[in-house]
Amino acid sequence: MSSETNMIDVPLREIAHGRTGDKGDRANISIIPYETAAFAFIADQLTAAKMRDAFAHRDVGKVVRYDLPELGAFNFVLDNVLQGGVNGSLNLDGHGKSLSFIAMSINVRVPAELVESARKARMTEDSSV
Repeated sequence: MSSETNMIDVPLREIAHGRTGDKGDRANISIIPYETAAFAFIADQLTAAKMRDAFAHRDVGKVVRYDLPELGAFNFVLDNVLQGGVNGSLNLDGHGKSLSFIAMSINVRVPAELVESARKARMTEDSSV
């Protein structure tokens, strides 16, 4: 870990990207760091409780975090977050695909150098598409 002097608070989207799926009233949100060094910072700070707090406005139920160190990723399962699910809700576009954007707005504290290396990795991924 780095010294506290070069640590900064950034939205999770600065060091990771997310993918989301849904089934019924349950959503899966995967968090994938751009750099392997970010895994430990996310593991320390992005708890199931913190994810639940980010989705409190949706009356989310149980939240479970699964660590996937071999893949360098995390999977969060959120129950009762889709207001009944696609077939049970009258809401438009309130379903799983859009939920990773909420997760990406959660702040994490990381070394400034990690943010810069994640930006470079992200630009490399963008240019390869």
